[in-house]
Amino acid sequence: MCEIFIRANPESYLCQSRSLRLHGVATSIRLESLFWEVLETLARRDAMSVGQLITRLHDELVAYRGEAANFTSFLRVCCLRYLMLQGEGRIPADPLVPIRSLDARSVLEGLPPSWADGAASATAAPRAAA
Repeated sequence: MCEIFIRANPESYLCQSRSLRLHGVATSIRLESLFWEVLETLARRDAMSVGQLITRLHDELVAYRGEAANFTSFLRVCCLRYLMLQGEGRIPADPLVPIRSLDARSVLEGLPPSWADGAASATAAPRAAA
């Protein structure tokens, strides 16, 4: 069993820092190479750069939660959720199908609470900041 995991290319878990601007503010994000690859795939599906995707995720997270706490961890979870939802058949494997074209309610419907916050109402009104 462990061979499946231990035979990962060591370069896939090397950390890489990338600098980008979020609304004109320079910032740096440090992720393992494999997460950057998944973010590149996600961005490409919606004809965006990785920087544009990260900015959009940041903005939508702030709009929904009122803050972007643990943003790097959030990006890792986004990558994992993408792969898990694809594995479940909820996101098409076809990279030509843009993520933005999917119905969020359908994708999230019936997921366990550990996978989706308010899955039944994926387009519900944003929550107030705590």
